[in-house]
Amino acid sequence: QLVESGGGSVQAGGSLRLSCAASGYTYSRYCMGWFRQAPGMEREGVAAIGNEGTTRYNDSVKGRFTISKDDAKNTLYLQMNSLKPEDTAMYYCAADLDGYCRLSWDEYNYWGQGTQVTVS
Repeated sequence: QLVESGGGSVQAGGSLRLSCAASGYTYSRYCMGWFRQAPGMEREGVAAIGNEGTTRYNDSVKGRFTISKDDAKNTLYLQMNSLKPEDTAMYYCAADLDGYCRLSWDEYNYWGQGTQVTVS
């Protein structure tokens, strides 16, 4: 089970930190990712982190967002700085059990319910 938290409403230029608490398995063995979906838009990959800590980012968030994890807490994070209105979306965390660790949503096996981020 994956449970996201930390979403909310923020003004442009502000920051939020999303968390994703995992239970039921040791997610640290797998690649984990953050995705987002705005109304009427396709789900897109935001960032991913492999079991060894290698990260990958969507070009639109490079330099602004940071993905990290705390293996001891079985928790994934997404620090989002310098937020823009175009970052407004529902944000989801997901687990890739096959280890591709790319930003393709169809390669991820388990998903959380999402947390809304609104930037005005």
